[in-house]
Amino acid sequence: MARRTKEDAIATRNGLIDAAEQVFCEKGVSRASLCDIAQAAGATRGAIYWHFKDKVDLFNAMMDRVTLPLEQGCGEFETSTCLDPVQRLRAVMELVLRSVAQEDRTRRVFEIALYKVEYVSELAGVRDRHVAASEAFTQRLARDFDLAARGQGVVLPMAPSEAAVGLHALFDGLIRNWILGDGAFDLVRVGVVGVDAFLQGLGLSVSVPARQG
Repeated sequence: MARRTKEDAIATRNGLIDAAEQVFCEKGVSRASLCDIAQAAGATRGAIYWHFKDKVDLFNAMMDRVTLPLEQGCGEFETSTCLDPVQRLRAVMELVLRSVAQEDRTRRVFEIALYKVEYVSELAGVRDRHVAASEAFTQRLARDFDLAARGQGVVLPMAPSEAAVGLHALFDGLIRNWILGDGAFDLVRVGVVGVDAFLQGLGLSVSVPARQG
């Protein structure tokens, strides 16, 4: 019985987070009320307060359930076994773009974090999380640009750190515009081609595998 009760509590908590994700996406965080979330979850405000201190606590629980794209990219850079920095960079970019395009929860929560929350007061931590992920991701890009240039004997037209900022801007802009346009273009295809064009524009050699069909 105790186990069943614990499982029910976990299911209720997850259901509330699911509902919050839906309501935050539809109304924005500031306009969403706990009553809206409770209604969407088929629960009561009391159930929300049993599991969460307030709306901010619920919002943070929603954010904790996902890995944001740049955070995922940092993780992939650290665990990649690819020794070629150019191919490692390309593989990480494609994997993260594919994750955004194919995983509904990742896309939805990222959309909320980008466009439907104000970075003020108790929610300022969302901005801090974005900044930390952005800085870490850019540092890893810069490292691989430096390794690639050295390995290929290429003099980059800009410092590796500057190239990293530029590629990060391309990558981030693609995702933001794809979300704003409700998936109006093929994020993975356009992203992969764009990354390759950027790398080649820096003078780096990119081995592009032949496409089928």
